[in-house]
Amino acid sequence: MRFFLIQDSFTELPDWPATLPPQGFLWVTCSRRVFEVQLDRAQQQLYRLAGGGLVDLHVSDLINPQLPSQYDYTSWYDLLVFRRLAAGHGTERMFLDEEHGTASSASQALASIDTSPVGFAVFDRVLLTVHPADCSVRDFFQTRLSQLGQGGPGSPVSGQGGASPLNDVTRPAHDDEEAHLGVDPYLIDEHHLAGLTHGHRTEGRGPSRLPPSPADLMLRIVNHMVDSYLDLRRLLTRQLGYLQQDMLSSSGRFRHWQALLASRNTLHMLEDICEDQRSALQEWIDALEDWPVPTDDPVAAREREVLRVRSRDVQEHIERVLNHVRRLETSSESAVQMHFSLQGSRTNAIMRTLTVLTAIFLPLNLITGVFGMNFDALPLIHSSGGFWLAFGLMALVVVTLVWWFRRNRYLGD
Repeated sequence: MRFFLIQDSFTELPDWPATLPPQGFLWVTCSRRVFEVQLDRAQQQLYRLAGGGLVDLHVSDLINPQLPSQYDYTSWYDLLVFRRLAAGHGTERMFLDEEHGTASSASQALASIDTSPVGFAVFDRVLLTVHPADCSVRDFFQTRLSQLGQGGPGSPVSGQGGASPLNDVTRPAHDDEEAHLGVDPYLIDEHHLAGLTHGHRTEGRGPSRLPPSPADLMLRIVNHMVDSYLDLRRLLTRQLGYLQQDMLSSSGRFRHWQALLASRNTLHMLEDICEDQRSALQEWIDALEDWPVPTDDPVAAREREVLRVRSRDVQEHIERVLNHVRRLETSSESAVQMHFSLQGSRTNAIMRTLTVLTAIFLPLNLITGVFGMNFDALPLIHSSGGFWLAFGLMALVVVTLVWWFRRNRYLGD
């Protein structure tokens, strides 16, 4: 269990603080097992610092590793369980190059997909995150927020020649990968956000790129988890591309039906996860709309508007992830249909060739059958040139039939 105090700076604390400072908030993050072991102490500290502890049902949700994405709330905190989509460790070395792989690597890539849930308990001034033991999200944000916190007051904001304070944390290093989808993944109307932040200072704080509230940090983490699907998208596209190319190849028989079935089941599972993510975030957005808007505090009103904009942006990212998963499903289904159509076309071509050969040899069998009759008075039987005459007749029949079938396109080149 680790503790981070986020004010004008980003500071890691050795333990639960005695009190919260007048400004800023506390971020408490721990693995699922640690949270279960230290639950009693965590509940006591939350009662002391946040004014209330976690409901027993919500505690069960946070320690459940199989729970789907969902949202719930109480009068003193909001609970969001968000199931992440990420590629497992080592999957980047499973492929021979950027486009090709093997059936074994495709199966390993499917088995390595990580869909563990991450839980968020959002209090007014405390954010509690419960994640898997090997979750890299916390380490990423610890490093990123530490870098942002070192800037302190006077850090540039959007519209002043610097990076946007609202979107800098959530931008991964995959903008070029996302661009080929046809939509900029970070169209959050940054000019609008800059207008909300430009020229304003939070009480007692300079312009800071650090998250101003627990809800804002929660949305940044969720957005980062959604954007981590880019690695998973490349992984799925590569292995499905290999299976589809192997299926449609004319070099031999397709033998990897088990891997293809596993990939289709994985896509169905990912679609269900994305739909749960979308539903959970939509419930969060609906609840956010019902939050009271402080008319006498323009800074809090601006922060509330930024939360709405960021929430809609995360929802739009989830929509694009869901659309991509559905496109992969459609592509997989189309490849299977094309495979069976190709197999039917090959079967028809074989049957057509066999039919033509049968039609060619039928008159030849008739000629040999006639001259094979046991009659002494058959023509050409006792002639020295009878064999060559019959052979020439048979050759003429073959040439005539082949010409006729080629003319009518019963035979290909």
